[in-house]
Parts: sequence; C-alpha cells; structure tokens
Amino acid sequence: MQRIEDVTLLYEISKTLHEHLDLHKSLYRVLEILSNSMNMARGTLSILDPVKDEISIEVAHGLSRSAIERGKYKPGEGITGQVIQTGKPIVIPKISQEPQFLDRTASRKNQNGPELSFICVPVKKGNRVIGALSADHPYDPTDSLEDGLQLLSVIATMIAQHVINLETIRLEKDQLREENFRLRNELTRRYRFTNIVGNSNKMREVFQMIAQVSQSNATVLIRGESGTGKELVANSIHYNSPRAKNPIVKVNCAALPATLIESELFGHEKGAFTGAVRQKIGKFELADKGSIFLDEIGSIDPEVQVKLLRVLQEKEFERVGGHKTLKVDVRIIAATNKDLEKAVEEETFRGDLYYRLNVFPIYMPPLRERKTDILLLADFFLEKYARENHKDIRRFSTPAIDMLMQYHWPGNVRELENCIERAVLLCEEGVIHSYHLPPTLQTGTESGTLPARSLEEAVENLEREMIIDALKNTRGNSTRAAALLKTTVRKFNYKAKLHGVDFRQYR
Repeated sequence: MQRIEDVTLLYEISKTLHEHLDLHKSLYRVLEILSNSMNMARGTLSILDPVKDEISIEVAHGLSRSAIERGKYKPGEGITGQVIQTGKPIVIPKISQEPQFLDRTASRKNQNGPELSFICVPVKKGNRVIGALSADHPYDPTDSLEDGLQLLSVIATMIAQHVINLETIRLEKDQLREENFRLRNELTRRYRFTNIVGNSNKMREVFQMIAQVSQSNATVLIRGESGTGKELVANSIHYNSPRAKNPIVKVNCAALPATLIESELFGHEKGAFTGAVRQKIGKFELADKGSIFLDEIGSIDPEVQVKLLRVLQEKEFERVGGHKTLKVDVRIIAATNKDLEKAVEEETFRGDLYYRLNVFPIYMPPLRERKTDILLLADFFLEKYARENHKDIRRFSTPAIDMLMQYHWPGNVRELENCIERAVLLCEEGVIHSYHLPPTLQTGTESGTLPARSLEEAVENLEREMIIDALKNTRGNSTRAAALLKTTVRKFNYKAKLHGVDFRQYR
C-alpha cells in the first residue's frame, strides 16, 4: 500500500515539474506536495554558487523570507554544507541531539516544540553536486527514515534538471549583469565629450557647452549640417549626465512616414488603427527616466508637433487610440540641419515648439570651418580602420595630406570617415598615398589637369576650340558657323584670323 502511495506521489511531482514554465513555481509546488504527503514541517532546496563558493536557499516551504535570507552556508559547513561537499545523504533522527546542526534559518529555536527529524540528500549534475534537497518533520520512532531517504533521493534526481536550469539562468543573469555593467562603462568612456576629436577653437566651444549642459535636465537643440556629428554630441550629453544609467532612445524623424511617427513616439493601443493587432509601447515610454534623441526634428508633421509640445510642457501624453494619460520623465535632445527660423516664418514648424526646443542650442561647425581638425580626424579614423582590418598602416603621404586639406568636405566628418575607410581597404603598404583617396578629392595640381596658362590664354584657347568645332559642323561655311555661335560673320572671321584658323581646311 505504501509503495502505491509513493508511486502516486512521484507521478504527481513529475506532473508538477512539467506543468509550469516558471521553474520557481514548479519547485515551490513540489515542496508543497511533499509537505502534504510526508507530513513535512519544513523543506528547502539549496543551490551552490560555484563563483561565490556559497550555498543559499533557492526555494523553501514553511520558512519566512527573512529565514531564507539567513540560510547561507559554505561547503562543508553544517549538515547541508556536508551533504553538498561529500555528495552523500545525511539522516538525523533527532535534531536536538546533533551538534553539527546549525539552524542558520533560526526556524527551530523553540526548545519546547516537538522533536524533529531531518533528511538531506544531494542534487547532482552528473558527478558534480549542485545543491541539496532537505526536509524535516516531527520525530516518530515508528517511522522508517531510510524509506524517507530513498524517496527524497528519487525526488532529488527528478528535480535535478530543473535545478540545473535554475543554475544556468542564475549564471546567465550574472553574466548579463556583468556584461551590462561593462557595456555601460564602455559607453560612458566612448561618449565622454573629451573623446570627440577636435582641437579647433569652434570645437572647444562645443566641448564647453556640452560640459555646461550635461548635468542639467535642459532641452538641447543641436544644429549643424549633415555629417557633423550631432548624434555623437547627443550621446555625450546623455552619458555625462545623471541619467547615464538609464537608456537613451533614438528616433530619426525623417526616416518615419508621417502616418507612423505618432505611433512610434507615443505608442498605440490594440485596435487603434488597421494593423494595430496589439498594444505598442512608444519611444517616450521606453526613454522614461532617460533621454530621447529626436534627429531631424524639422521633419515632424505639424499634427505631431502639437503632441510633442505637450510632452515638453506637461511631461504627459496619450497613446494613439488611448484615453489614459501617461506621465514620463524624459530629457529631450533634438537635432536638425534645417533652418527652423525660416520654417517658423513659413508656418511649417510651430513657433511655440521651436522656442521650447531651443532652450540650449549647440552649433556643430562644418568641417570646412575647422580645417585644423582634419588631420586629427584622419589619423583617428586611420588608426580605427587599420586596427579593424588588421593592417599596419602608420601615416599619410605628403600629397595625400595636401589633398585632404584642400578638399571642401561637403559631407563633413562622415564623408572624411568614409574616405579613410576606403583608403585603408585599398592600401597594401604602410602609407596612405594620394591614389588611395577617392577621385573626388583630386585637385588640378595632384591630377595634372590644372591649365598652366593665364586666364587670357584659357579664354583664347576656348574661343579657338569653339570656332573649329563650329566650322566642322558647317563644313567650313563661315556664315552658318557664325550663326551657330550667335555672332556676326565679321566678328567670327576676325576671331578665326586672330587664332590662325583657316575655314577652307574644313570644307
């Protein structure tokens, strides 16, 4: 009869272990079943943390939260520590007569209470002990503790895989926590404003403004041409602010259609529009307690501008299709390459929104206005891409430097970075030469196409070429050639004679 009860118990435990996706919930339920079937007063599942070399209670039945927190052991310490260290089960008929029973949880302090028996079995992963399953119940001299030990050992084997999963999850959480900490430190180092390359007077002004505004919650508007590094400044402001531990959420307003940008920024409720099959959290909610970077803010639709103004003023909004007002604590950093003042005059951008955004403007100068930074940036990108591509490229040749300095860089820092990356890929030497740089950087001097003549000589040469070309097209007919060049026959003949062109040669 007892064997049938044991089989029923094991079946119920097996069913419970596979019933829930939540591992903790399954294990709590197992201890509850043991309590009901084995008259268990208390039960614990302890797990060894190999990194800290510490045993702690993962799940328990009949213990308070504070008792669970106190239940920590070292391998070999106490009964649980001995079981985990040796991998052998231990049975204690009477707890009160066992000096090695530490009672770290302080759950058995009542000396006048009933005498308790204690069974502790190891939980193994192969030959390695990863934890221990223990149970204590009222002492009964007629009970067979050996039967209880065998049953608890079988149950420990059944839950071993779940304990392994818990151990894996905990290790992964620790790894993710460490990785998250490392990445945050890396981001903080990467986006220190001192890491923005530049030594020109205009960039020093930018550094000073970043330092002044970072510690505040003020809204920042970053102005400048495309490719000047506005996003880099936004990152520096966030990661040097008190909000650095919270996220910075980035939205490229120009890349989103007008019909989607409101949903993207503020989220939407299920069924708000066709295709809204579930609720969506907006960027402002995701950026709560952090910062939101609105790139190309000048491209936002006028209807969305109204809602954005409300967020700036009241720190609240509703999702698309929703009625609940949501509060957020978000710092707004915006950027644009458009003339917002002109847009306000043309009424394509709200004036009140412009003034709310323009609390602390930062102007990013184009590369042509910070020529002294070109070589600093070029060296920085050379080192970066040489390292990425495992190439030993040390410097630029003098003609290459001249080309870099003479070019006007309409694409700013982004164009310079692309040029250096291309040059590194092409270069198989230790030096970047002029021919490694794109043809767009070639000037007349480097390419050998600059005319070695005065302006008057160049004009005379052009006139001669045009006269010859006209005569070729009209088979030497000077009258028709003059008409083709929209001049008189007299002027045409005069110029032809002046440049030594004989119309008879083209008949």
